[in-house]
Amino acid sequence: MTAHHAAAPAAAPAPPARTAPTAAERLRAAWNSAHAPVPGVPRWARVAAYAVPLAVLPSGLWRIMTVVFHVGDDAGQGAGQLPSWLPAPVYVVALSVVSELLAFTAIGLIASWGEVVPRWIPLLGGRRVPPLAAVLPAALGAVVLTALWTTAFVTSLAGLTIQGRQLPDDHPMEMMHGWQLAFFNATYAPLLLWGPLLAAVCFAYWRRRRTGTVRTRAPRAAS
Repeated sequence: MTAHHAAAPAAAPAPPARTAPTAAERLRAAWNSAHAPVPGVPRWARVAAYAVPLAVLPSGLWRIMTVVFHVGDDAGQGAGQLPSWLPAPVYVVALSVVSELLAFTAIGLIASWGEVVPRWIPLLGGRRVPPLAAVLPAALGAVVLTALWTTAFVTSLAGLTIQGRQLPDDHPMEMMHGWQLAFFNATYAPLLLWGPLLAAVCFAYWRRRRTGTVRTRAPRAAS
């Protein structure tokens, strides 16, 4: 081989094989997808939507603490008069989980799954969510939650239940004292924001979806 002959170029290395995403990566992708706002959501609506689950979380954690760590003994569990087949700890944990899931639906008012049903849902997956199907439950929930928690706080401060009766002896406001009572009030106080925050996000959703509908229909009317 002469000096004029160049050496053959080395073969490019094969690209690394793509590995399947780990469970943590899939969970992170699902989390980001569920929380990502759609275009047109104002910043204040995003903040309000993200604040709803955070406002509900402290009270749920407090109820679970009463079961797991027996903070305040049996106070604050919110069991009330339960049927004999339903253990109080099961009720408390279920109540906390369901409350947080309901609070999480506020994120749907700013995310894509609040406008198009996720494809993994049988029969309805991929279909567009009618605006009123989201606005009416959210608006009703905002009114009920605002009235419920405002009434509950006002009456409890007066030493009464929502029904106007004297607080029972096993009520947290009667049983707890000192730091436990202060901590209990601090965990439940954010619930006063649940209804107003949901109302704000609901209004932003209704205005965005209404504007989008008008924009899509405008060219047809012009033609």
